[in-house]
Amino acid sequence: MLNKLIRFAVSQRILVMIMVTIIIGVGLYSLQNLPIDAVPDVTNVQVQVLTAAPSLAPLEIERQITFPVEVAMSGLPDIEEIRSVSKFGLSSVTIVFHDGVDTYFARQLVLERLSQAREQIPSNIGSPEMGPISTGLGEIYQYELKAEPGSGYDATSLRTVQDWIVRRQLLGVPGVTEVNSVGGLEKHYQVQLDPVKLQAYNLSMKDVLEAVVRNNENVGGAYIEHGQE
Repeated sequence: MLNKLIRFAVSQRILVMIMVTIIIGVGLYSLQNLPIDAVPDVTNVQVQVLTAAPSLAPLEIERQITFPVEVAMSGLPDIEEIRSVSKFGLSSVTIVFHDGVDTYFARQLVLERLSQAREQIPSNIGSPEMGPISTGLGEIYQYELKAEPGSGYDATSLRTVQDWIVRRQLLGVPGVTEVNSVGGLEKHYQVQLDPVKLQAYNLSMKDVLEAVVRNNENVGGAYIEHGQE
């Protein structure tokens, strides 16, 4: 058999050279278009559901948010597993689907169940939202903001810097799809009521609440015509 192959290669030199040239050309083309990655992504189809609840501890996060989300997502077709992480102020539930399931179809299935999950979670705690399209290699970096002693930055100031400066700058970096903020204290305003003054002005807590809501409403502007102006 080997002798026949050698005789054929010697007698059909031109044909053999053409075949070798074609094989080399196909190999070079494939080499140039071959995707090369130091850490190849072999992640299966997965959808992430995130819920931020800054005031809850991990145990409360698991009981009041993570568990209802897991129950709502269980029973979806083509699910391989559901895994979750409950941190301080953040619940992360990952729904993993079988290989071959379209990513957008999987996200549609999860989106339909989110309303059911929201009904089981108190409205004042947090609302679960579907995360961006990502893979198991998506969350690759964690950082922490610290302030030097005596700098005047407290937990509220650091959270403001994170939400309005650092996070916005990171979202502008190519390849960054989401930045999750955990910890710190969100800035808010408190209205402290004096019962004696409320009684003196014949006002109730409901009156004060309605006044605050009205003063924070956004209204459209218009023109005022006065004579010819």
